Amino acid sequence: MTNTADDDTLTTAGLAASGNGQILLLACGALAREILDLKQRNGWDHMDLTCLPAILHVHPERITDAVRNAVAKHRDTYAKIYVVYADCGTGGLLQAACQELGVEMVQGPHCYAFFDGLKAFEDRGEVTSFFLTDFLVRQFDSFVWKPLGLDRHPELLPMYFGNYEKLVYLAQTDDPDLVVLAKQQAARMGLLFEHRQTGYGDLETTLESWAAR
Repeated sequence: MTNTADDDTLTTAGLAASGNGQILLLACGALAREILDLKQRNGWDHMDLTCLPAILHVHPERITDAVRNAVAKHRDTYAKIYVVYADCGTGGLLQAACQELGVEMVQGPHCYAFFDGLKAFEDRGEVTSFFLTDFLVRQFDSFVWKPLGLDRHPELLPMYFGNYEKLVYLAQTDDPDLVVLAKQQAARMGLLFEHRQTGYGDLETTLESWAAR
């Protein structure tokens, strides 16, 4: 794994742990920038970060074993390990593995929900919405367009997204350029667009609680 927070390397290689903290945050590469920002702003020098490749989300059946292997790799180095993943399409397998390993993970079905706030996300029940975060806006082609083959077969677009009505951009930062890019992606998909400024949502409060332990 690399130890730089470049989007492309976070997608394909992840982020190597550095430092000698007491707590390790084992996270998805798609969350690296947000976690590093929170660490810096709050002075959480006792917390180290390592990330698995974000592209694992294209194959969620691989996430649980990847987390297991990473916990085993780092267990002897850190007093505590926290898993900064939600369920992320693992069908409860990641939660079961974390319970078995004795490590705590972020609550919720996926990062869209904890950025938006779990209760707010559940209350909205937006089953016809397609969600993007800052990272996914920047890495849209790598995570959506190319894995679905839409770069080669755009005629498949109605098959994949015909039941969706709008694209919701859950923004962690106030970046007008990302809003423009997200609007363009919504237009590509033939969807209405909504920009929702969430900040870090439940991710921030969860990390705060872990940092204080």
